Amino acid sequence: MSDRNINPEGTNSKDLSVDDNLQSSPHNGSDYSVPDNGTYGTSDNSFDSSASDGPEKMTDHGTHAEISENKEVKNKNLSMNPNSYPQKRRYRWITYLLVVLALITIILMSLTVISSNLGIGGGLGNPDKVAVIYVQGTIFSGNVADGLGYATSEEIAGDVHSAAADNGVKAIVLRIDSPGGSPAAAQEIVEEIKKAQAKGIPVVVSMGDLATSAAYYISAPTDYIIASPSTNTGSIGVIWVFQNMSLSYKETGVDYYIARSGEMKDMGGTWRGLTDQEKEYADSVVMDSYENFITEVSEGRNMSKSKVKSLADGRIYTGTKAKELGLVDGFGNFYDAIDKAAELGGISGEPKVEYMNKASLSRLLLSSDSGRSNETAEKLVSSFEESPYGKLIA
Repeated sequence: MSDRNINPEGTNSKDLSVDDNLQSSPHNGSDYSVPDNGTYGTSDNSFDSSASDGPEKMTDHGTHAEISENKEVKNKNLSMNPNSYPQKRRYRWITYLLVVLALITIILMSLTVISSNLGIGGGLGNPDKVAVIYVQGTIFSGNVADGLGYATSEEIAGDVHSAAADNGVKAIVLRIDSPGGSPAAAQEIVEEIKKAQAKGIPVVVSMGDLATSAAYYISAPTDYIIASPSTNTGSIGVIWVFQNMSLSYKETGVDYYIARSGEMKDMGGTWRGLTDQEKEYADSVVMDSYENFITEVSEGRNMSKSKVKSLADGRIYTGTKAKELGLVDGFGNFYDAIDKAAELGGISGEPKVEYMNKASLSRLLLSSDSGRSNETAEKLVSSFEESPYGKLIA
């Protein structure tokens, strides 16, 4: 037997690998033994030959198997990684959070727009406010939804009253764009303006394109009037319009029988003209309203009645001419009027502007009865536009 087989110290690395693999085989014990029946042979050469080829190939095969098995285990570990599900949940929560933030942003922007339309805006850091009230369209007494071309005394006077009751409001701006209307409606608004002034709240007028007749009526008693050079204003006076359609009725075969308790009870009816007595009476009514108008202008503008009457022949004045005549105080735009109101109200810094009745779609929807159309609104104002007693206009 050679020294290599006897002396373990002389064994090379290949022989040690063979012995270790054979010993670690599950089919062998701790000692390597050859069956007695000689199946594998007993000679040293046969053993060396098998040891030099067979066990080494077995080791290589086992190594490849282990690598393959490790890859499979690694893939399973990746697929079963406990951190993957929390990561998905985290990404999902981030998505939810972004959606919620987007919705909150949209809601806040919508509330900002709505609140601005309903009367909140400007100077958020200043508690002192300037209330802005729009007077747009024909002025008459009644209750009509906003944005339909009419300015009712109920709404305007109510807004002035509410502004004056607000301790934060230090001044009021009336933004006027109106051809005038009912003298009675103008008087209702003037009364509320005077009540606000009695509380120490100055009222400033900002005239737009048009501020004539009853629109000037409500402007005269205010503390300051600002117009543009091209504004049309003035038209100080009163008219009473009657319509005689009796000839048309005859041509169409329409006939009337009027039962009346007095001679003038049907005065102004379209089925006949006015009598001389009725014409004289109509003139006296107009002059009574005219005197009231003159008095308001005289007191509000600090002018003599004679001077006012010299200007009050019904003519319209441009803003430039009106300033020369003392009917307005200065030139400027809407924002100049706000600054002037803040100054008169003793507000330091930029004031908070509160729009009491700014026209908007949301306000129109909120102030209108459901299903009420423009046609219905027109019927509500017919008592003024088509009065059976004629239409008294200032």
